Amino acid sequence: MAKGFYISKSLGILGILLGVAAVCTIIALSVVYAQEKNKNAESSAEAPTSPSTTVAATLDQSKPWNRYRLPRTLVPDSYKVTLRPYLTPNEKGLYIFKGSSTVRFICKESTNVIIIHSKKLNYTITSQGHMVSLQTVGGSQPPAIDRTELVELTEYLVVHLRSPLEVNGVYEMNSEFEGELADDLAGFYRSEYMDGTVRKVLATTQMQSADARKSFPCFDEPAMKAKFDITLIHPSNLTALSNMLPKGPSIPFKEDPTWSVTEFHTTPVMSTYLLAYIVSEFTCVEEMAPNGVQIRIWARPSATKEGHGIYALNKTGTILNFFAQHYDTPYPLNKSDQIGLPDFNAGAMENWGLVTYRENALLFDPQSSSSSNKERVVTVIAHELAHQWFGNLVTVAWWNDLWLNEGFASYVEYLGADKAEPTWNLKDLIVLNDVYRVMAVDALASSHPLTTPAEEVNTPAQISEMFDSISYSKGASVLRMLSNFLTEDLFKKGLASYLKAFAYQSTTYLDLWDHLQKAVDNQTVIKLPNTVRAIMDRWILQMGFPVITVDTKTGTISQKHFLLDPESNVTRPSQFNYLWIVPISSVRNGIQQNHYWLEGVAEIRDERFKTKPNEWVMLNLNVTGYYQVNYDEDNWRKIQNQLQTDLSAIPVINRAQVIHDAFDLASAHMASVTLALNNTLFLIKETEYMPWQAALSSLSYFKLMFDRTEVYGPMQNYLKKQVTPLFNHFKNVTNTWTQHPEKLMDQYNEINAISTACSSGVPECQELVSNLFSQWMRNPSNNSIHPNLRSTVYCNAIAQGSEDEWNFAWEQFQKATLVNEADKLRAALACSKQVWILNRYLSYTLNPDLIRKQDATSTISSISSNVVGQTLAWDFVQSNWKKLFKDYGGGSFSFSNLIQAVTRRFSSEFELQQLEQFRKNNMDTGFGSATRALEQALEKTKANIKWVKGNKAEVLEWFTENSK
Repeated sequence: MAKGFYISKSLGILGILLGVAAVCTIIALSVVYAQEKNKNAESSAEAPTSPSTTVAATLDQSKPWNRYRLPRTLVPDSYKVTLRPYLTPNEKGLYIFKGSSTVRFICKESTNVIIIHSKKLNYTITSQGHMVSLQTVGGSQPPAIDRTELVELTEYLVVHLRSPLEVNGVYEMNSEFEGELADDLAGFYRSEYMDGTVRKVLATTQMQSADARKSFPCFDEPAMKAKFDITLIHPSNLTALSNMLPKGPSIPFKEDPTWSVTEFHTTPVMSTYLLAYIVSEFTCVEEMAPNGVQIRIWARPSATKEGHGIYALNKTGTILNFFAQHYDTPYPLNKSDQIGLPDFNAGAMENWGLVTYRENALLFDPQSSSSSNKERVVTVIAHELAHQWFGNLVTVAWWNDLWLNEGFASYVEYLGADKAEPTWNLKDLIVLNDVYRVMAVDALASSHPLTTPAEEVNTPAQISEMFDSISYSKGASVLRMLSNFLTEDLFKKGLASYLKAFAYQSTTYLDLWDHLQKAVDNQTVIKLPNTVRAIMDRWILQMGFPVITVDTKTGTISQKHFLLDPESNVTRPSQFNYLWIVPISSVRNGIQQNHYWLEGVAEIRDERFKTKPNEWVMLNLNVTGYYQVNYDEDNWRKIQNQLQTDLSAIPVINRAQVIHDAFDLASAHMASVTLALNNTLFLIKETEYMPWQAALSSLSYFKLMFDRTEVYGPMQNYLKKQVTPLFNHFKNVTNTWTQHPEKLMDQYNEINAISTACSSGVPECQELVSNLFSQWMRNPSNNSIHPNLRSTVYCNAIAQGSEDEWNFAWEQFQKATLVNEADKLRAALACSKQVWILNRYLSYTLNPDLIRKQDATSTISSISSNVVGQTLAWDFVQSNWKKLFKDYGGGSFSFSNLIQAVTRRFSSEFELQQLEQFRKNNMDTGFGSATRALEQALEKTKANIKWVKGNKAEVLEWFTENSK
């Protein structure tokens, strides 16, 4: 599943200067990826009661139905499922679906109880008074059913038998049921959208991680793989889609000829969480790939007609072919459907053969979408298609190893996207988007290891907590490091072996290590200091990462667990004492040196790290290692001198590293804050995106801590001084903003230049955005603002403007037919400096007719990122927490983003007290997936208080001196 909470490049860059960006020092916006789930409406129908149906009131752990994990007594073989969604409300005003299911299973251990997942389903009671009927495959009589019950807490349907099932016996269980087709974005749900003035309804699915059970009774764990025969009964004017192609044309439904029946081919053996079925009026663009795979891109008819699916169609075949070669395994299915949904809280979901997306992650309009929108589309497609093998063909046995599934896709998405767009240098962006972003979370004492013992992950809420930035971005970072020290060719050989060995099965990460080790053992060129497992255990089983410190006078190199707050108390023990086996690349005066391994020791000396007076050394070339680097003062000074005299001697990614690492080191009191700030002086000559982005991300923490203090003025003056040459550079190369750079990174840095120049008060920039927006207001039907610059122009114009600009933007937002354009406007509306306007906008987030449910929490986050909106948003969240939690669900992954967003400026004792009181006041309601984020917010706030006290005077003096 792709990252759910998405900020476009232009919005993110803009936000750095308006407070939206990820913070690369103490505060970080975790990239929380993922599926977002909301609880069903309270009006959901109750389970029917009868003499044979009860609800468990206690949790007697001796009873297997009171445990969240399924017993291993039964194993599914296949399912036959028929579903009929009603896309108009019934007499009670509810949207429902009706269904029937036959599950065939094998008894592995003798048992007199059948336990199968079921959630919010009403069963039709059989003539014997039970919810299900049971038969034996092969003719003999099955055990008689004593009673059936629904256990709501553990989400089970339990069938108590009068005698045990036979070992190796094959049985079939039949049921008929009804469920609500709610708008809760989970299981089988409804999505609504406007087509002009007409409200349209479709039925779609989101099963991951534990909501297939909301659609039909099933053994709903990833290792419980089976084959599925899906049949959909649907209005004849609508199209039915599922994981597989239909067996043939739809046929009329005997009971009502205005309905049709579509029967799909049997799926391969697969997990329940990868099932998908959709009934809609959507249309597609399609092509047949050279390897015979049918590729279709589905969207609202108007979006298809306007060509918004063409870019995805053009890139899908290339990416599928790349992964087939990368994995040395053909694409497992004969079709690849991808569909853009109006209501979808995940970024995307890798359902096998029918991938679902938010519209902005699949659809692209060349007339009004920006380059970052295009990058978003190609990387999310690559992420989801990577899963078609890694995750779908071979699946992790349980959610505690989610990091392997999502971390892997988050790494190779850059490889697949790079193949589709080879001139964009996309592979470099993993450093900013994943490595640095997740380090900000992983450097906290409240972080956690990549893998968690399986027995600690049981409930749906605990599963939800696995979907965090550690799983996705740290997973991607350490797998990239592994691929780098093995070499990509060796990594691919082990990967192909793993996929072939475990096709249609379930695994743990240790199985991958074993196959990578075999690849290492079968050659002699790459030599490792230890086994793959021994090396990687230290990165997987202990949280955090090391800071590598080099003393170039003596050649001493040492490692230490890096903590942004060095006084924080690490309570989680490590069997490795927080020491790592670290692959170290280095350059001396621009020349690459031989690879070195720091083999799990705290300190050692090596001549390659000892320099002469005229030499400098730099570690972690292109930041392929998941660690940070500190040097002695002399070496830092030499690097600064090199950057200010000839910055081209240091690779672009390492110029970003110099800035990023120094700011983190300063936060951790391992380097002075003035050293970090001095590392930004060379930016006056820098025109590349990555160093500028690293600086703006790092300085965004200073902005958050000081934009309510006297430091802010001198800081803005310094930024104005540094960015003016960059602004003028892009003014020249774009012929006074009439053309646009060809290279993607230059396009991104043009946005940086305008955002930073405008927010730091460069008059020419403020005039530029004001004029561009005014031209659009005068002629609303002709928006001549380039799509790349729209986020920046919209935000700055609204910030500088009055109610007129805001109302105009709101009107355009309501009219927007393309979700990318709507997203830009929705974020920019949070840039107003008018308190009453921001309060009104906050109120809109509780009305799904004004702000879609999937966008509510990110809109509140955007408002909180505005210094004027910070307190308003925090007050709003405190006042409305119960409603937000009830309406949007404790399992909604955007909740962790929301907590981080509204607390990221907290740096006073008063704010700390407020946060602690908020936790105390809402203990009864709970915090769902935001539980961990709340603990991190408390830790960050305490660290912020100390940091501001210790650095404010020095920072004020430095900015004052260097802004002259």
